[in-house]
Amino acid sequence: MTSPAARLRDLTLRVVEAAAEGVAPIVRAGHPALRATAQAYDGQLADDELAALVAVMHRTMRHAPGVGLAAPQIGLPLAIAVVEDPGVSDERVAEVRERVRVEARVLVNPAYEAADDERAAFYEGCLSVPGYQAVVARHRRVRLTGQDETGAALDEVLTGWPARIVQHETDHLRGTLYLDRAELRSLAAADELGLRWASEPRPEAASAALGFPLPS
Repeated sequence: MTSPAARLRDLTLRVVEAAAEGVAPIVRAGHPALRATAQAYDGQLADDELAALVAVMHRTMRHAPGVGLAAPQIGLPLAIAVVEDPGVSDERVAEVRERVRVEARVLVNPAYEAADDERAAFYEGCLSVPGYQAVVARHRRVRLTGQDETGAALDEVLTGWPARIVQHETDHLRGTLYLDRAELRSLAAADELGLRWASEPRPEAASAALGFPLPS
């Protein structure tokens, strides 16, 4: 009988090999992979196989485009995510949202915990829930632990938008979508968001108009 580790490896290799031009299809809300707890990565793949998977994930994220992608989003129940954020050109938005450039990196078996009690609420979206965004109140500062793709330990404190990205992607590995944490009255289609709320650094006008609370 094939072991779970062998089955996971076979599935991973099929996804990597089938990736058209190095880009894998992103599964959408309703796919069981998005609701399963990902398996911890403990060497199920050879080094070159892991590198190939990470490369596909990076290309898929950039092609979408997005600022993060977790393995379950390409149908793999493996606790690996990639992140990269070029930032935004609007200095006011960048300052209020604490959005800074995040270089491309790999998170293996990531976990986070709140670094303090402060929370921040902003619109965010998800590549697996295309066409919509909603306001999510998340920890403003988190302690990130885990490993990188070489096995080196991660233990750092992130603030602002980088902390938000890490929380979003790590949640994917626990079977949690951002909508599970969102203020659903804030849910906005992409065109409405662009028309009404996207230029607002904080979602205060949206909160008043749509009737959802913001953290004090």
